[in-house]
Amino acid sequence: MAEIKKKVHFIIERQDGPNSQPYTEEFEVDYRPALNVVASLMEIQKNPVTKDGKKTTAVVWECNCLEKVCGACMMVINGKAQQACAALIDHLEQPIRLSPARTFPVIRDLAIDRSVMFESLKRIHGWVDVDGTWEVHNDAPRQNPKTATIAYEISRCMTCGCCMDACPNVNRSSEFIGPAPIAQAHLFNLHPIGEYQKEERLDALMEKGGLASCGNSQNCVQACPKDIKLTEYIAKLNRDTNKQALKSLFNK
Repeated sequence: MAEIKKKVHFIIERQDGPNSQPYTEEFEVDYRPALNVVASLMEIQKNPVTKDGKKTTAVVWECNCLEKVCGACMMVINGKAQQACAALIDHLEQPIRLSPARTFPVIRDLAIDRSVMFESLKRIHGWVDVDGTWEVHNDAPRQNPKTATIAYEISRCMTCGCCMDACPNVNRSSEFIGPAPIAQAHLFNLHPIGEYQKEERLDALMEKGGLASCGNSQNCVQACPKDIKLTEYIAKLNRDTNKQALKSLFNK
């Protein structure tokens, strides 16, 4: 008697375009040890046939590194935003439900548009200005060893959007820029050259949609796949902006 292959059951929320209505389709793939969600989606892509035998279009999603580094494969898996490449089938309850992170605009199926995150990074001056002024020599600014560990932790951010999707204050009716861009502001304020734009970043965080819009729900810390202490750095920036506000008041 032939052995019956174990199947993995998926219910995938699909959407044909940004303005289309979402719908669901069910799929099955053959189980194998160490199978993850991305590998399962690749199997569905090879042969896009639904559980009831209907031929359909391939499911659209994003991936790149497959090593939990780039953040591209973030989607909502069984109700939680996470990286599909790190989501092992053995650790998930079936049927496995996949949906896009609807905090962001949906492009198609599980692919989302994260442009709002990158626009927020522009707003908080999320980069270091280098114009050749600082050459690499003994007198050049150096990273403070006391802050290097913190800077390294924040630099591990993948801009995946898990924290943004988990935050109740990040939504289409709010201008809140979200926890990830705020933490990046702290990262660049710690940089020996980036520190020169610290006041500019703090001013941006005091504007509408900045730190005042954070409700301190702390969902972001629980959702971050890199375990970045987001609320700790948000609190630090709150103190820094208070000092900046007082400084600006007395300098008038």
